[in-house]
Amino acid sequence: MAEVSYRDATRIYAGTKAAAVDRLNLTVNDGEFLVLVGPSGSGKSTALRMLAGLEACDQGAIYIGERDVTLVQPKDRDVAMVFQSYALYPHMTVAQNIGFPLKQQKVPKEERARQVMEAARILDLVDYLERRPRQLSGGQRQRVAMGRAIVRHPQVFLMDEPLSNLDAKLRVQTRAELADLQARLGVTTVYVTHDQVEAMTMGHRVAILDHGVMQQVATPNALYRRPANLFVAGFIGSPAMNLIETTVDADSMLFGTLRLPMDPAVAAEVAQGAGSPLTLGVRPQGLTLGSEGVPARVVVVEELGSETFVFAEMGHAGGTVRLRVRVHADHVVARGENVFVGVDGPVHVFGADGLRLMTAAEAAA
Repeated sequence: MAEVSYRDATRIYAGTKAAAVDRLNLTVNDGEFLVLVGPSGSGKSTALRMLAGLEACDQGAIYIGERDVTLVQPKDRDVAMVFQSYALYPHMTVAQNIGFPLKQQKVPKEERARQVMEAARILDLVDYLERRPRQLSGGQRQRVAMGRAIVRHPQVFLMDEPLSNLDAKLRVQTRAELADLQARLGVTTVYVTHDQVEAMTMGHRVAILDHGVMQQVATPNALYRRPANLFVAGFIGSPAMNLIETTVDADSMLFGTLRLPMDPAVAAEVAQGAGSPLTLGVRPQGLTLGSEGVPARVVVVEELGSETFVFAEMGHAGGTVRLRVRVHADHVVARGENVFVGVDGPVHVFGADGLRLMTAAEAAA
């Protein structure tokens, strides 16, 4: 096991001006499960492949432990990679697929069999060792790919969207198994996904990239409660945070026909020139439907069984904005209904530069 460190790591593809990964500085602690997440083209897979040695690091450096591996060949980096496509040999049994790296290393047959069985026990694959990949489910194939990585006893596991080929139910089950497996093995793991739910449920910390630039790295709870900027605020959370351009009058912000009080520290930053326009952010569960608030009209109702999401349009600053409101599943509301939207949760304020303004409580912490 080892710490992983990107130090101003940059990757620029030939024929392009913008860096695919731009001066990435990120440390993955020894034994940590860190998730790289972002939209398509954000640079997350490129960053993982740079760590694996499959992509060059054009500037900066990458360390595994105290060792600079920037120019080290992939086979000599002591990492094991699990791909989206499983990459199993169809003519080999499960046991042969798991033991293939050991065979390449010329590990004696008896020792190879022992390590394969140990990995199979960890992954609950003992009953499938004589089967071939075509006889397995998607989740079982992914566990075989994991077994092949485990027997190598690497310093670092690298996983590139390993669950994206699974159906929704199996994906939920397998991500829980992977998180549990990583906790038991304690191996430093870097995991790439475009699925923010996957990122938030699996990672000890989550690093968010956009256009090759690190936006924020923090625990899932911190990302959700204290997004660093507008991109993170809009990316984390499903449905996404409501983001509304607003105006300020003294120490209050415009929200439809309401004036919402500002936190004293936020008001002070605004007074000192945070810039305009400001953006007000509130999550769907921070809004209510009731007898008080801003008049709005329901345009979409999404009933999910355990909860309901209501999309309503309200007048704001001379125009119309669409809000997402989470209500209890028992709350009956219909499309076209006139309602009142109130604010009952934390309100975030973002300056003209897109950065979130800190509250007094956060500044004091």
